[in-house]
Amino acid sequence: MKEAVGLIGMLLLVSSWIPQTLETIKNKKCPLNLEFIIIYVTASTLLTIYSYLIGDLVFLTLNSLAAFQSGINLYVKLRYT
Repeated sequence: MKEAVGLIGMLLLVSSWIPQTLETIKNKKCPLNLEFIIIYVTASTLLTIYSYLIGDLVFLTLNSLAAFQSGINLYVKLRYT
């Protein structure tokens, strides 16, 4: 039951980034604040490492996907601005 709650929360949180990421890719423009994106990518990456070290698969997946999606936004922000 605990894993199901974690998986549902993970899916909702990760899916919240999908519209922004798709819009960023489509328009080649990221409206998010650069400092926010840098902090978010860094935090998600560190939490991915931490999740791996403690062996939490739900947390690892969540943070890996969050780091990936925010990394796309960071790439577009730096490349096209």
